[in-house]
Amino acid sequence: MYSTEDLIQLSALQHMVFCPRQCALIHIEQTWTESGRTAEGRIMHERVHDEGRESRGGVRIEYGVALRSLRLGLIGKADVVEFHRQPGGTWLPFPVEYKRGKPKADDCDKVQLCAQAICLEEMLGGAIPEGALFYGQTRHRLDVVFDEALRRRTEETAINVHELIDAGKTPPPVYAKRCDSCSLIAECLPKAIQKRRSVKSYLTRILGES
Repeated sequence: MYSTEDLIQLSALQHMVFCPRQCALIHIEQTWTESGRTAEGRIMHERVHDEGRESRGGVRIEYGVALRSLRLGLIGKADVVEFHRQPGGTWLPFPVEYKRGKPKADDCDKVQLCAQAICLEEMLGGAIPEGALFYGQTRHRLDVVFDEALRRRTEETAINVHELIDAGKTPPPVYAKRCDSCSLIAECLPKAIQKRRSVKSYLTRILGES
């Protein structure tokens, strides 16, 4: 169990899966740059959080729900939590996370959503089997099942983020195709720094051989 002073932002898990260096730049070095994409995403989240609450038949909808897990050491906010009425009158939480773009090749968004579900389970009790990701670019909901594999990866990612932040060391850059879509590419400089490191390693090896 973590103390309230040791809680990290739930969004850090999404950053960690996408790129450990990005996670460190944001959550250790406090580096952030607003791009057109991040501004669109921020505005989308703000609009959702401002909605408050509503009811639609057997579904009660809460917006901007505060989340916390002392077991995983997480704190954050869910864009939307739908509470679906079950037989017998109970309500089953169903978290929905809003994303600006489209579904990603990796599981970074799914891990973030699963972490929200784990927080809700700890706060409210009971199991939450699934949730959904809503993508603004496709205007489509992607249902996500919180199976054992996704839960295990989410918990491992939370541990890894805590270890990364506690170490206070930013990993070196490794350029990949995903870098081109990162809002921190100008601060990270993956191509330039990686090239300088490659040249330094080459010179060190040559001098060592001579």
